[in-house]
Amino acid sequence: VQLQASGGGLVQPGGSLRLSCSASGIIFSRNTMGWYRQAPGKQRELVATIPGTSGTTNYADSVKGRFTISRDNAKNTLYLQMNSLKPDDTAVYYCSARNALRDYWGRGTLVTVSS
Repeated sequence: VQLQASGGGLVQPGGSLRLSCSASGIIFSRNTMGWYRQAPGKQRELVATIPGTSGTTNYADSVKGRFTISRDNAKNTLYLQMNSLKPDDTAVYYCSARNALRDYWGRGTLVTVSS
């Protein structure tokens, strides 16, 4: 199983980034996918999750209204559109896949929000 996150980088406050996570080795549509982040010196926290085929998305209060999680099951790809970025959004962002048996984690992508 591979979950490859990409799209991170340096952005100014108020800017936008779009993260992608390409998945292989799993039946993508049968997994709830999620984005998590870990800031320096802090624990990993949930950013957003999206169910496999239908259902509601879930967001951390800190990103509601600014971030949008989406997926393309035909492309086995997860996305996170991040708008109105703040310095507090600086972190390594990880994508995850969860099914009835286990969780999978990919390597993260660094997002730095700074002027």
